[in-house]
Amino acid sequence: MKPGKVYLIGAGPGDPGLITVKGQACIHTADVVIYDYLAAPALLAHAAADAELIYVGKKGGNHTLPQGGINQLIIEKARQGLTVARLKGGDPYIFGRGGEEAEELVAAGIPFEVVPGVTSAVAGAAYAGIPLTHRDFTSTLAFVTGHEDPTKAGSSIDWKALATGIGTLVFFMGVKNLPTITAKLQHNGMAPETPVALIRWGTTTRQQTVTGTLATIVAIARQAGVKAPAIIVVGKVVHLRERLAWFEARPLFGRTIVVTRARAQASDLVERLTDLGADCLEYPTIEVVPPENEAPLDQAIQNLAAYDWLVFTSVNGVRYFFDRLFALGKDVRALHHVRTAVIGPATAALLRRHGLRSDIVPVSYRAESVVEAFADENVAGQRILLPRAAEARPILPTELRRMGAEVDEIATYRTRRVTDRAADLLDDLEKGRIDMVTFTSSSTVRHFQEMLPEGRQAELMNGVRAASIGPITTETAESLGFTIDMTADVYTIPGLCEAIQAFFADTTEGQQKD
Repeated sequence: MKPGKVYLIGAGPGDPGLITVKGQACIHTADVVIYDYLAAPALLAHAAADAELIYVGKKGGNHTLPQGGINQLIIEKARQGLTVARLKGGDPYIFGRGGEEAEELVAAGIPFEVVPGVTSAVAGAAYAGIPLTHRDFTSTLAFVTGHEDPTKAGSSIDWKALATGIGTLVFFMGVKNLPTITAKLQHNGMAPETPVALIRWGTTTRQQTVTGTLATIVAIARQAGVKAPAIIVVGKVVHLRERLAWFEARPLFGRTIVVTRARAQASDLVERLTDLGADCLEYPTIEVVPPENEAPLDQAIQNLAAYDWLVFTSVNGVRYFFDRLFALGKDVRALHHVRTAVIGPATAALLRRHGLRSDIVPVSYRAESVVEAFADENVAGQRILLPRAAEARPILPTELRRMGAEVDEIATYRTRRVTDRAADLLDDLEKGRIDMVTFTSSSTVRHFQEMLPEGRQAELMNGVRAASIGPITTETAESLGFTIDMTADVYTIPGLCEAIQAFFADTTEGQQKD
């Protein structure tokens, strides 16, 4: 069999946005993805649905698979004619043992390509506010391993040259050997007052940076509890962090926020909160699925000519309605005569992507506002199709019928409880890791409560803030015994994020937990 091809891909330093375009494309087309501990889990979302995902990482010296076993695994998969994405943290050729893997592939006659990645030395330092070179400080830079091959007879590091001839030093994998590194640099002529920074989990929302000097950094790091993975930056450029730090200055940095929204819809909220610096934990409490019986919706679509209005109260309603419309062999031309109303701008935007501009978009985004928006319309005797959730509130169809309209309320989708990560959620709550829980609908509140052990809601939520997307969700949450600390004034994902940011900006409410 003709062998497949192996791509040795640098996954970058931790921020999934720092993967290269080519690296992402290789992950997407691979039959097998073999990935390390330091490769961002979010990158696996780019893999094909039927791709085989194999974890071979190591943490704290605990190897899932030794390097020889990893080499053999890559070769075996390629010999099966498969395309293999070997995903490695940082850059594969900078202390990533990518060169060793490439040598094994050459020896085995397996074709390969190297896709460079953003190394943690450059990115971690940049996210900590430290340019590794600067005309006012240094024009020389060296990358050094802080953990040499233990099987070597002696060190190959020229400590004298590093201590006296290089302006900026970056040590990889050196936290455990920090006392030795600082001692050797000082012994070989580097001044004890030389600035030093330790950057742990650089470029991620867990980033931790501590600074000191060669003489003090060991004690400072020990007191701060800095552990691997981390890089060590030594040199005068560390002083620039005082002026250039930006990543850790973001408004929600250091906050851990739970997102309970359905996984398929959570990306917008997660991306916005992450951009603000939050560490988002995705614990979806619901999933959105088609209705148990699609026949009523199909019948309504076949009878679209009889309707005067089409009213959507969510993006899910739009998505599932058009899925069925297309599945039945129709397209947007079937709606040429129908006027439309939506509950808010996100729903309007999705409708527009399907080729329709909404005739009604209310000022505030709730069912009551849709009713108010219809006050200027004479709908008496007109037929309105309302495709929406099976468990939706009754106020909209009730009020439209009161105006004289004939309303067909059709279950277009339904929400279903998700509990597969309840144990992980419980663990995070018990250990006090969570600052805030977000609720984006009444169903997320109800199903979140069902994930909590009976009788422990007050105990587990003690000290945890709760944020609601709007008054209806807040009303549901409070009726179930939750304390809602903030309700968005604008009932959208951007509005919720703005409200969360404002909440934590308050000097009293915004104090981080010890």
